[in-house]
Amino acid sequence: QVALVESGGGLVQAGGSLRLSCAASGRTFSSYAMGWFRQAPGKEREFVAAIKWSGRSTVYADSVKGRSTISRDNAKNTVYLQINSLKPEDTAVYYCSASSQWFTTAQALYDYWGQGTQVTVSS
Repeated sequence: QVALVESGGGLVQAGGSLRLSCAASGRTFSSYAMGWFRQAPGKEREFVAAIKWSGRSTVYADSVKGRSTISRDNAKNTVYLQINSLKPEDTAVYYCSASSQWFTTAQALYDYWGQGTQVTVSS
């Protein structure tokens, strides 16, 4: 069982940056692939970024590629998502997720989810 708690969201102006954090409970954090997803008002939840167990492989959605970095610190049981050059369309609730078996963009394959953190980007 893994419990995930996101933090770092808030209100930011377009062009700014945020670093989201996700703290995980449990001693097996390093065995999980971790992902970030987001859900904008009136839209379905979508993939943002994922990172493999070791942290050596990452994958990004086209919408954030080149201005986002996902990273993890297995010693701190924490995964991060840095987003730069924020746009109003980045406004969403951002969710952290953990997969025990898959390094994937498919949210159906993630086993555990956090409650989300709101990111609002003003124009």
